[in-house]
Amino acid sequence: MHVLIVNDTVLPARLYGGTERVIWWLGKELVRLGHKVTFLVKAGSSSPFADVRFYDPHIPLNDQIPADVDVVHLNFQATDPPHKPYLITHHGNWHFRDEFDINTVFVSRNHAERNGSQTFVHNGIDPDEYGPVDLDKPRKYLLFLGYAKRPEKNLKHCAVIARKTGNVLAVMGGHDIWWCRRPWLEFKGFLGGQEKNAVLRNCKALLSPVRWHEPCGIALLEALYFGMPIFGTTYGCMPEVVIPEVGFLSNSVSALIEAVRFLERFDPHRIHAYACDKFSVRRMTREYLALYEQVLNGRKLNPYPPQNGGNHSWDKLLPMEK
Repeated sequence: MHVLIVNDTVLPARLYGGTERVIWWLGKELVRLGHKVTFLVKAGSSSPFADVRFYDPHIPLNDQIPADVDVVHLNFQATDPPHKPYLITHHGNWHFRDEFDINTVFVSRNHAERNGSQTFVHNGIDPDEYGPVDLDKPRKYLLFLGYAKRPEKNLKHCAVIARKTGNVLAVMGGHDIWWCRRPWLEFKGFLGGQEKNAVLRNCKALLSPVRWHEPCGIALLEALYFGMPIFGTTYGCMPEVVIPEVGFLSNSVSALIEAVRFLERFDPHRIHAYACDKFSVRRMTREYLALYEQVLNGRKLNPYPPQNGGNHSWDKLLPMEK
């Protein structure tokens, strides 16, 4: 099968890049399984395992699709759907229309249900990018992993939890700024590759008290792979990913503080095994291959176009109790 994966960003991701890394891993796994992959992505991209063409938003999409492609996998909502069999993965909480394309795939059950759909594929990570993990090594930090300036990621309450529990919070995804300088915060900046993995290996838990409906953040899956329990809110995909054996969820800051005080009760070996079983790129790729077969056979992925359940607004954060 020849799969064209389309996105309007540069590959590979230079630092973090959630969507970019998901489609990179997907393409790599498809090739490993014997399929041909072409990336249609932004100029400046390259790949050692797939052909690369540069996407031009000023040219009709159908004019950029190679003739021998079997299925097109879009990662944004196109204005002109492909003439080839296709699907569209919607990765975020914003859409410029009132309804989605009928072949839209969401990235968690909650993500789909909020938009009137039942079609979803959880994201998966590639263990090759992280390597082996010493799950018995003592660790230093709690972890915040996300864009620190985005209020829905809630660095504010992460800092409170770290301070109240006597921990140091490693902040990956932001830079030190004067009004955030506290002895219980260490800003690591935007890291990728082995630099990022080195910090992850030294973190004992992820704080993720998000104040939006998280679609299916890669940070959650990375933390689990490194054996970290997750302490977060109940919004979005969180209950699907963070089952009781691997973390604790509450919309109360005080409840999260109390839970973090007893984080040693979680078994990092069990958490790591759970991540490898439930959130691997191999599982994700199998599920996408099943959807490719559906569209190749002329079937739609939703009985009717999913309806936009509402765009996220940074000035309307979901509630957080004291």
